[in-house]
Order: sequence, then C-alpha cells, then structure tokens
Amino acid sequence: MKITGIRSILFEHKMARPIGDANNPRGRDLNAGLAIFLDADNGLTGVGLGNPSLQADIHAMAQNLLVGRDPRGVVGLWGRMAAFAFKGGNRGAITDVIGALDVALWDLKAKANDEPLWKTLGASSRAVKAYASGIDLCLDDEGIRAFYERQAARGICIGKLKVGLDREGDLRRIGIMKEALATSGREPILLIDSNEYWSPKQAIQHIRYFERHHEIFWAEEPARRWDTTGLRQVSQSVNAAVATGENLDDAADFRALIAQQAADVLQIGVGTGGITGAMRVAQMADGFDLPVSVMNCPGNYMAQFAAVIPNHIWMEVVDAGRDVVFDHDSRVEDGYIILGDRPGNGIQFDMEKLEQHRVTQRSASAAPSPWGRRRGGGLFVVGEGEPLEVGEE
Repeated sequence: MKITGIRSILFEHKMARPIGDANNPRGRDLNAGLAIFLDADNGLTGVGLGNPSLQADIHAMAQNLLVGRDPRGVVGLWGRMAAFAFKGGNRGAITDVIGALDVALWDLKAKANDEPLWKTLGASSRAVKAYASGIDLCLDDEGIRAFYERQAARGICIGKLKVGLDREGDLRRIGIMKEALATSGREPILLIDSNEYWSPKQAIQHIRYFERHHEIFWAEEPARRWDTTGLRQVSQSVNAAVATGENLDDAADFRALIAQQAADVLQIGVGTGGITGAMRVAQMADGFDLPVSVMNCPGNYMAQFAAVIPNHIWMEVVDAGRDVVFDHDSRVEDGYIILGDRPGNGIQFDMEKLEQHRVTQRSASAAPSPWGRRRGGGLFVVGEGEPLEVGEE
C-alpha cells in the first residue's frame, strides 16, 4: 500500500450561528476549510480538514515526504514530517500542516484495517464524555439560554462560557448557562474561558468574584499560554482548575507547564500536531497524573482519538453548523459523543456540496480570529461596547 497523491478543495460557508470570544466579541458566522484527500494505490482515500491558508504547504509536504510511502506507518511518517520542520521548529503554521496530514494518514490506516479509527487506535469504548461550548460572547442572553438548553436536551450537563469583558454581564450569563444546563436533570458543571485576555492578577480578581456566586470547575486560558509563572499564580489563588494548552503546538511546549505546575488540565487537539502529536502530550500528562481534554473540531472527529486516552475527561462540542460539506459517523447522546462503525475517522465529504461551497480564496472575515488580540489585553479591560482600535467610531 503506497500513497500516490494529494488533492484538496477550499470551501467556505455560513455557520448556523455566529461565534465570538473576548478577543473577537463581534463574532463571525463564516467558516472556511480545506478538504484534504490523500490517495493510495489500493483505491482508498484518507480524508482530513486543513487550514485554507496552508493549501500549498500541505500539498508540498505530502508530495515531498509522503507520496510513495506506506500510510500505515503513521507514527514514523509523523516523525519524518516533524524532522523536516526541525530547523524552524515544529511550531505555528507548519504544525497545522503536519496535523492535517496526520489526520488523513490515520484515516487511511483505519480504512485499510476496515474499521473505525477508535478501534485502530486501541479504544475499547465508543463513548466520549462531552461538554458544551458556545463560543458565545457574541450571543445575547436568549441565544445563550437556547444553546445550552439544546445541549442539555442531549444529556450534556457541562458547559463552557466565554467571559472577560464585562464582569457583571459575565456573572449573569454564567447563571443563565447554569439554569439551562440544569434542564438536563443533572448537576451542572461550569467552565469559563477568557482566551488569554486577562493578566494573572486580573484573572484572579475576576475568578474569585465568580466563585463567590458559583462553583467554577475550570478557568481556561486565564493568562498567556507560555506564562507558567502567571498561570501557576492563578491556579494557586482560586478554587477553579487552570485549563490551558490549546494554542501550544508540540509536546515540548507542555513540559514547562507540567514542570512549573502551571496547569491542572492540559488541552490538546488537532492543532497539537494532529492525532500523533496530541497523543505524545496525552501520554506525557498521564505520567504526571494530569487530566487532558480534547478541543473542538468540525464533526467531532477528534473524539476518535479522545476515546483511547486513559486520562481524558471530556471533549468540547461547539455545534455551530460547521459540517455543511460532510457528514460524520457520530452522535451526541446522554452527554456523550457516540462513535460509529464507519471505517476511518467518520468523515465523509459530500462532493456536490463541496462544489457548491468551493472558493478560490478564503474571506478575511472567515479567519479563526479576524481581529487578533483585543486592545488592552493583559493591561486593562476594553468592554464590549468600546472600540477595538483607538479612534474607531
């Protein structure tokens, strides 16, 4: 079995609802992606999703390092790609390239085995506990209530709210999320996420304020991702656990978090170098009795990976309508992502819909965070109604 080539299609579509956080409170409702097809000489094709901006780099990496190789040696091929990136470091955009190809390779391997990826990876259960994540700072109160009630109807009692710009408003919205999750019939578990907008001291002040009213299980990214001193300070000063790591790229980046006791939950996902890269972090964390949580992705395909991690607690489910051009072999039921039996990672592209939504270039407003870090980040809070830029009307 050999890889013969790579194909890809750039697409863009409107989501079912807008998403936004402290750095992007206006929100956005456009989603762009790259459908990746890794072909093999036995007629099988491995599929994955990639960053539209990296289409040329993904093709170049595949042509130079993967074509002519047996895709079943996924871990070895991941090492080959990581070694290729050594000079500049397995960081940033190159990590996204490696991660996207790694997912397609694992899909090919599972299809060659004629089994779902969760079985190829060695999981013994198809169920992965889920938490609801609205990415919801752009939603009004009724929008927040509707989202978490919809998730509660699927048995989810764990919810994560975006916070950071309006303490009183955040407190009110946390209460709304809690009430909505309670309709599941289970005790709600509350998570908050400020997306690295606060300084450590700001984070402590805000989290302590929330904890006077609610029990918060974790505070996500309460300080910059590499600020181990600040993250440890937050962890030691509040009752909530500190969860972080989603914006780190390689296992080496997590070593300092572990060594400095700066994180209580490590967050990993396809951005951590794909399935193989994320597995390296999960195994390292397990050696220190640290739990991990898998980040969201369209179609929840990374649940195939989450199912095999012994120290995994729950996976983020966004449910914003990012699966317009494909279907996936999983469902959310009784608070769990239930994986199916389709060979591979569960994703199956609809070629007709892909053609309908094909674009030649991604719109600027479809970028993951079109406006970057919000003004005042780590220094002072610029509220929701205040301008993004000085002098802006």
